[in-house]
Amino acid sequence: MIDIKKLSDDIYDYMVSMRREFHRFPEVSSNEVKTREIIIRELEKSGISYRLLRGTGIIAIIDSGRPGKNRLLRADMDALPLNEDKENLCSEKVSVSENYGVCHACGHDAHMAMLLGTIKTLSGLRSVDSFTGKVYCCFEEGEEDTTGVDTMLEALSEYKIDECFALHVYSELDSGKISIKSGPVMAGTVGIGFLVKGRSGHGSRPDQAANPIIPAAHIITQIDSAFRNQIDPEKTVTLSFCMMQAGEANNVIPDEAYIGGTARFFDPEEGEKAFNIINNIAEHTAACHKCSIEFLPRNQIVLQPVINDPAVAEAISNKLKTSFGEHISPDCGKWYASESYSRYLERYPGALGLLGIRNEAVGSGAPHHNGKFDIDENAMKLGVAAELSFILDEGETNG
Repeated sequence: MIDIKKLSDDIYDYMVSMRREFHRFPEVSSNEVKTREIIIRELEKSGISYRLLRGTGIIAIIDSGRPGKNRLLRADMDALPLNEDKENLCSEKVSVSENYGVCHACGHDAHMAMLLGTIKTLSGLRSVDSFTGKVYCCFEEGEEDTTGVDTMLEALSEYKIDECFALHVYSELDSGKISIKSGPVMAGTVGIGFLVKGRSGHGSRPDQAANPIIPAAHIITQIDSAFRNQIDPEKTVTLSFCMMQAGEANNVIPDEAYIGGTARFFDPEEGEKAFNIINNIAEHTAACHKCSIEFLPRNQIVLQPVINDPAVAEAISNKLKTSFGEHISPDCGKWYASESYSRYLERYPGALGLLGIRNEAVGSGAPHHNGKFDIDENAMKLGVAAELSFILDEGETNG
């Protein structure tokens, strides 16, 4: 029997070292050049074959040499264009970005460190018949702006994959806990982005122009009202208008006004309904004011929700509960952020685990995408245990 708790303890120092190295040298979406060099270095040290994708993504392939299920693990690589605070919620951080204006404020450094820890562990287990089939370990570039997922999925289409699993650290869950539940976990995204097209003119004669600002204001309030009256209250959809830009002078009516924002949803049908409400109100309201709408590329359903497959989620959760106890995997509710990992779940049965990192004693727990964001590195032990529980054969693990 393989003790995943011991395996996670044994690989902990390695994961801490890797996480801190990634953290010191963060790179924004689709520019993860040094990040990829570090990953390649570690894969070659472990004797793991890999495939370099167009851009900066990588697929590492671990072949057990025995027939069985082929499984996929995934970690994202990119950091955020955000300056990092040197302190977290209570003390100085153990590792701080050395690239000014860029930092790992979402935890992708830990995701990569845990996946490398899992790879290194599996490399040493190949000779003891602990797993079967092949394991495809995906390092995805550009998760924050979804620029890397298409390239990754295109490459993965060449392989037979039965199931997938990924982790995301979560600042609203205590360190030492992991939530792996059936059904919706993270939200889908409707991108809102369009121009209200009018006709410019002098501010003294609005009748001789078609002022796009007026319908833009009506569009915002009408969509908000429609959501309150048309969205199913049991299928929550959030709505945020975050940009409204128009004009450059106080006495000149502009040609156009831009409206930008986002809606988040957990039910795909309700997300489609919300998208149609936004577009219909925009077009018809603009027409009432002798204006038109130009929908921009952003104006689309960008991502579907992350919806876990019940069988995969329950299998991993049950293994962890056997090893760590029933308390280890609470239901922490839904997270309204979105994830490109939803694209994998549209193709393969799988699950996403939310790994708790909040620990008052070490100062972790600040919101994601915040300069004070930090993690409790001890949480990575449970993360690698979850990944190993997904890969190792039933009956081969214990606590």
